[in-house]
Amino acid sequence: MYRRNNLGDKIFMGVVWLILTSFAFICLYPFYIVIINSFSNPDAVLGDMALVLPREPTLINYVEVITRNNIFKPFFVSVARTVIGTILSVTGCSMLAYGLTKKELPFRKLMYRILVFSMYISAGAIPVYVTFTKYGFRNNFLVYVIPGMISVYNMILVKVFIEQLPAEVEESAMIDGANYYQIFFRIILPVITPITATIATFTAVAQWNSWVDNLWYCSDKNLETLQLMLLNFVQSQSMNLSEAARLSGDALKEKLRVNPTSIRMAVTVITITPIMLVYPFTQRFFVKGIMIGAVKG
Repeated sequence: MYRRNNLGDKIFMGVVWLILTSFAFICLYPFYIVIINSFSNPDAVLGDMALVLPREPTLINYVEVITRNNIFKPFFVSVARTVIGTILSVTGCSMLAYGLTKKELPFRKLMYRILVFSMYISAGAIPVYVTFTKYGFRNNFLVYVIPGMISVYNMILVKVFIEQLPAEVEESAMIDGANYYQIFFRIILPVITPITATIATFTAVAQWNSWVDNLWYCSDKNLETLQLMLLNFVQSQSMNLSEAARLSGDALKEKLRVNPTSIRMAVTVITITPIMLVYPFTQRFFVKGIMIGAVKG
């Protein structure tokens, strides 16, 4: 008779635990290196990064990034585009997905095929730039949130999720006199929370990390995002290192106060920490949303 927790099971579980632990270590250790080097003295890690503990712990790298840049305004712009862009995208994708599940919608299949086709074909950077300029998106905060309102991939996830819901729920609501808007906002939207939380995570990460649209469409410093500001700062620090070769004395000390590697580490921690703090609150919806929304029974 087969017995649970015998020697073979214990060996198997031990091997699985070892593999998963090793995989977790491989994934997390690079980030740990970034953290300890961001808190290390730049002189102590110049040419030889810390691998276990910070060397001569200090906050000089973070002080350098914050004091030499007006970081708070770009931070606010990034937070604003992430929050507003995520809300608009989740609402837009959910409403479009719900509409495409209605057989009464004219040309429903044609519209769906066109949307899917757009995932594989891109007009290119120049036509997009010209179009955005014609729409008045140049130096306009709307360029951060309007173009991303609809993500076809996210819309498909929501559409498939909605199609799993019992049709009787909507039918009962319609018998009681509810229209499509009431059904969507009062019944469908609360029920599809797992998948909306999932696409909200996708969208928030993409919005927070985006800097190309800022570079291409917004030259106004009041619309500068945190990502582009920190990228420019890292590049300027790299230039300072090359310039330091021609300096001496106090000027050399000022240029070498921090090194580009230390700055990159601090910048990396600053940019990814907000998203890492948000993710644990959406993780419990993440797996459920992907599994139900991506597999149609």
